[in-house]
Amino acid sequence: MFDVALLGVKGGPAIAPGSNMPTSNVVRVGDRVILVDAGLGATQGVCKQGVHPREVDTILITHLHSDHYLELGPFLHTAWVGGLTRPVRVIGPRGLGAYWDGFLVSMAFDIDLRIEDEGRCDLRGLARIEELSEGCVLDEDGLRIDALRNHHPPIDESYALRFEAEGKRAVLSGDTAYFEPLIEFAKGADLLVHEALLESGVDALCAALDLTDGRLKRHLMQSHSAAQEAGRIASMAGVGHLALTHFVPGADPALTPALWEAAARETWQGRLTLGRDGMRIEV
Repeated sequence: MFDVALLGVKGGPAIAPGSNMPTSNVVRVGDRVILVDAGLGATQGVCKQGVHPREVDTILITHLHSDHYLELGPFLHTAWVGGLTRPVRVIGPRGLGAYWDGFLVSMAFDIDLRIEDEGRCDLRGLARIEELSEGCVLDEDGLRIDALRNHHPPIDESYALRFEAEGKRAVLSGDTAYFEPLIEFAKGADLLVHEALLESGVDALCAALDLTDGRLKRHLMQSHSAAQEAGRIASMAGVGHLALTHFVPGADPALTPALWEAAARETWQGRLTLGRDGMRIEV
């Protein structure tokens, strides 16, 4: 088994009735279960894949925007009260350890109570925080994971990830503006999961959020990739399958699947999938 499950495909942290959930993914290779990002809804998303949270053995956080790690603490807490007793590798950018420390402080009463009252092990020792950096992240038991620092201003430490196993390769772009080094990083991949933006929906999004002074629009346009740019990366890298995710805007019913597909088809003619919450894609 080597597949990628898109647990949440919405760009940005805000949700509303009928919207998709923010970003998180599960990569499964054989018996290994790896959570990539932990946006709001990640725990339920993992369960809907038939995976118990305690089965996740490694967590990768691509960057420190809330839609990618807001639920990390609650996810680990849920795995713990569900029977997790072994350490979990949690690999992310500098600053992730401070988040985890703060979560533990905020939940100290509950954690201490459950240790004393229920006989549980100490949650504080179950997250093994490691700093993510460019290059090889993991190489063991037939699985290799590499990271590439992408371009997602104003955040400096933001990463794309490449998974290689069973003679196949899957690349997750992470959040990034159009970034040519990703072409070589994704060269010949069987699957490229890439974020996508539709410029036509950005003004409506800013108006709906009453953020019309220009800063949100500037951030979105400078920090994310248009669907056409995702298609261009896929074409130039010669990938086998392009799946779009992290849709920006991600909750506008006027942006129909046909519009997203038409934008990507301007630059990509190969196999194309528009991601949906809970979708599982075989590599």
